[in-house]
Amino acid sequence: MIKGKKVVVVMPAYNSEKTLEKTYAEIPKDIVDEIILVDDHSKDNTTELARALGIDKVLRHEKNRGYGGNQKTCYKEALKSGADIVIMLHPDYQYTPLLIEAMAFPIANGLYPVMLGSRILGKGALKGGMPLYKYIANRFLTFFQNLLMNQKLAEYHTGYRAFSKEILLQCPLEENSDDFIFDNQMLAQIAFLDYEIGEITCPTKYFKEASSINFKRSIIYGIGVLKVSILFRLAKWGIYRSKIFDFQNGKKLKFS
Repeated sequence: MIKGKKVVVVMPAYNSEKTLEKTYAEIPKDIVDEIILVDDHSKDNTTELARALGIDKVLRHEKNRGYGGNQKTCYKEALKSGADIVIMLHPDYQYTPLLIEAMAFPIANGLYPVMLGSRILGKGALKGGMPLYKYIANRFLTFFQNLLMNQKLAEYHTGYRAFSKEILLQCPLEENSDDFIFDNQMLAQIAFLDYEIGEITCPTKYFKEASSINFKRSIIYGIGVLKVSILFRLAKWGIYRSKIFDFQNGKKLKFS
């Protein structure tokens, strides 16, 4: 715990057998109270390895639900476990677990309700092997979103995130996509509520076993990001409010 707050790490996993053990070994168990892994119907032995490693809670989807659908299960289980701070850590070892403390303490101390591990702050992205086309797309999309959403984030597309319990309870996360755009929709919802988002520099690694979407899916994701930003602005102007920005009637996580 940190200042009496329960810290839970959630790991949305898919075919993570080759990198899971290394990722798990670096998690600081002295401050993390519980680790939850959700296997999105992997084709390898991710579930079996997770249980062998002694991960506190291991769940497996009966069918593949997608990256966003996996996160929904992760957050439901974390809230069910009484989490005050939830940190999403990919088990593919692309993001270092050694930053968990730096992600958790600002939330525990009430500085920010959300923390992001940014690959763009500093020079870690290209140095870590991020493909040039992804870097350029990242910069363009981030500029566009900052403009429409009145933010100054270094990037919206990192998968390393930490949230206070209140954020997870307030956002209508069930209305979000079950695909990769879930991440972007979630940050847009948080920005819509005018919460401040903290960022820290995070080194990243691109290698064969690390998960990454292909060029075609990157294009689809990029179009989705543009759509989310436009819907955000329309909702702020009161012209049109989509379900993802309907905080009164939108579906929230059910974890009881």
